[in-house]
Amino acid sequence: MAIHKILIVDDSPTERFYLTDILARAGYAVATAVNGEEAIDKIRAERPQLILMDVVMPGANGFQVTRSIARDPALAAIPVIICSSKNQETDRIWGMRQGARDYLVKPVDPGLLLAAIATLDEQAAAAPAAAAA
Repeated sequence: MAIHKILIVDDSPTERFYLTDILARAGYAVATAVNGEEAIDKIRAERPQLILMDVVMPGANGFQVTRSIARDPALAAIPVIICSSKNQETDRIWGMRQGARDYLVKPVDPGLLLAAIATLDEQAAAAPAAAAA
């Protein structure tokens, strides 16, 4: 299934606007959530095909929410890309260990973001073909 509907989870209105603008211009349908709790509700209700997750947020942080998504059988197939100002290699490794499929550092480069989404799209398209072989 091609990625069309993306949920952005970030407590910063500026960051939500920036990411929404990049994705909308590229033809994606975008929804937003301001914290982890709202994100889980929207994921269950709207079933996005991709989640862009901030790390530093009030309440549950992005690592915790990513782990919750990865451990929930009903949600685990939805890929998460962490988009964070936390730029240490240990942060990236920890994010990936929580279940993220990629980790981008803010300010997110539009080309890198769209390339990461394209890679996930290609992997999703290849998976059914590999399973059928």
